[in-house]
Amino acid sequence: MGSRQRTVSNRIRRNMLALSLPLLLFMYWTHQADGYFAALDEAETKKNCFCELEGSINDCSCDIDTVDHFNNVKIYPRLQSLLVKNFFRFYKVNLKQECPFWPDDSRCAIRFCQVENCEEQAIPQGIKDTVEHSKSAAFKYTREAQSEGCSDAEDFNSALGFLDTSISDQAHKEFELWAKHDEAEEDFCIVDDREDGAQYVDLLLNPERYTGYRGDSAHRIWKSIYLENCFGGTNETTNKFSNYVPHLDLRNVCLEQRAFYRIISGLHSSINIHLCSKYLLSESKDFLDPQGIWGPNVKEFKRRFSPETTGGEGPHWLRNLYFIYLIELRALAKAAPYLRRENYYTGIAEEDDEVKLAINDLLAIIESFQSHFDENALFSSGIASIKFKSDYKEKFRNISRIMDCVGCDKCKLWGKLQTQGLGTALKILYSQKLNLATESGIWDKPHIEADPIFRLSRTEIVALFNAFGRLSNSIYEMENFRRVLR
Repeated sequence: MGSRQRTVSNRIRRNMLALSLPLLLFMYWTHQADGYFAALDEAETKKNCFCELEGSINDCSCDIDTVDHFNNVKIYPRLQSLLVKNFFRFYKVNLKQECPFWPDDSRCAIRFCQVENCEEQAIPQGIKDTVEHSKSAAFKYTREAQSEGCSDAEDFNSALGFLDTSISDQAHKEFELWAKHDEAEEDFCIVDDREDGAQYVDLLLNPERYTGYRGDSAHRIWKSIYLENCFGGTNETTNKFSNYVPHLDLRNVCLEQRAFYRIISGLHSSINIHLCSKYLLSESKDFLDPQGIWGPNVKEFKRRFSPETTGGEGPHWLRNLYFIYLIELRALAKAAPYLRRENYYTGIAEEDDEVKLAINDLLAIIESFQSHFDENALFSSGIASIKFKSDYKEKFRNISRIMDCVGCDKCKLWGKLQTQGLGTALKILYSQKLNLATESGIWDKPHIEADPIFRLSRTEIVALFNAFGRLSNSIYEMENFRRVLR
């Protein structure tokens, strides 16, 4: 190539470079600007999304981001695999109790409201055996318990001959009533698994989801539950407590009253999230075909929680979900030494061993959490705390009775389960018997035959874990709704 041609080529390259530099700079700036504005858009979206909660949960030394990560990464997956096991899927409950407060005139006729009965042979024999009843304090005062040692007693009595050691039927009944009273003294809810009409329900066959049950009947249930927030006082105080209590007004009440409202509000929010995440999107026109299609309904979620439709209160209701989550999380941590001693017996040896391992793993994760709810903050004001604690028990037992008024059987099933689970959590947190057992070091000793100081029935354990599973599921589903709303 000649020198002239090289000169021309170099000139062309310089001209092209001169032209491309502005283009490259423009492209680079555009790329950076796109990232900048995308970040602004994301921040604005996050700010405008009502369910993008952050910061402190209030009344707890914990923030929302910490709970989200802890639950969604560590707790939720473990609970999902645990709660499908036989011990936790069969729940004994009485769905035939009459409503004690108003005429039962609102039975749901929608087919999705019906509870699907499980086959008798599907229930493991180890669950059907009422082993836990024979271990209760009340059982030892029954004729059945007394007859277990009859042969030894007869030999002993024959040696004594003249000594009459018999106890009348009336005395047996009175002893049993006294024992039942002592057992129920620390209960925060009514457990009806021993009453006539109680039956086992397969929770996997009857998942919690939107059934179409709504209107005045459903609203009356929640209105009645929120009225239990009234701790006495003037009509002005009474009217202030409802499901639309402005969160700012809660600053003017004591911690116990505020916590009670937040617990109920958190439970309400959790149930609403379940219904929105498993909403009936379409159904078969054939009445004999029970199938339907369920999935997330973002529009319904916004209607129930958006500031525009809730007077600005929706995000605060969602924040209360985290409050009740921390309460039940703390209960599981406190009861962990007791729960590790349970056998979780179904009679299926391999699965029972798997459940024991899974329980130990879950409890270890729960105990590792750094910011548990401090139950000592409640009922710590001397004589007044005794009255508050008594009021809590009375009101939560009343809520248990209100659940018998739910017109949809499937809604009633899950309402009773979650109420019992919450009541069991409160029983754990404020049980003097559990405190005494822990202080005595009984959990560190080998299993003993004598009655322990503190005991939970199988139904209480099943309700406790499933209720916590529902809260965990709600927080997980919140993240799914966030993704869609972004």
